Amino acid sequence: MNGARGETELWVDGAALRLCLTLGALAEIETAFACTHLRELDARLRAMSAADLETVLAALLRGGGESAQTALQAAERAAPSDAARAVAEAFRLGLVG
Repeated sequence: MNGARGETELWVDGAALRLCLTLGALAEIETAFACTHLRELDARLRAMSAADLETVLAALLRGGGESAQTALQAAERAAPSDAARAVAEAFRLGLVG
C-alpha cells in the first residue's frame, strides 16, 4: 500500500484489500448520501450507521482498484471495527496526503 497516495488496507477473509479516497470515491459517497456540500458529508460521516459504513467502505475499495463485486462482498463481510478503522485511515490519508 502506498500511504503517500492515500492508500490503506483492510484484511477480509485473509486477503489484503486496498482502499483509497479518490475524487471519484468521494463523489460516489456524496451521491449515495444525497449531500450537496462537503460539510453535509462531514456531518453524515461523524454519525454513520452500519449501512453507511458499508456504503463508504465499498466506494473506498473501488477507489483502491477493487472490482465492484469484490468491493460489495468485502464490505458485507468485513469486521465492523476493522472497516471503521480502515475508512478513518483512508480519509485521514486522503485529506492530508
